[in-house]
Amino acid sequence: MVPRTMVSHRRRHAILTALGLYVFAALFIGYFAVNAFTGNHGLRAQADLDQQLAAMQAELRTIKAERAVWERRVALLRSDRIDPDLLDERARSLIGFSDPRDLTLLLNPR
Repeated sequence: MVPRTMVSHRRRHAILTALGLYVFAALFIGYFAVNAFTGNHGLRAQADLDQQLAAMQAELRTIKAERAVWERRVALLRSDRIDPDLLDERARSLIGFSDPRDLTLLLNPR
């Protein structure tokens, strides 16, 4: 006959081993779950990249609109088709001349 303390010790050892394996598995899965959310390539990082992408696309649209304005102004200065009003504006600004009847607006440069 096996003493009762020996059976109790084996049962306790089996329970603690199983419990230890479950705790280890839970920690293992938890580690990867936390990294999937907060890691360098996780869900939060993806959301940050999406925000940066949206901001950069908005900036690109603004820059493209500004470039179109400048391309239109440069096209007006080409020698084969000079706009008389733009030529007058540029000539007055270069030589610092203004007609007393002109309305002068001073704008703050950016």
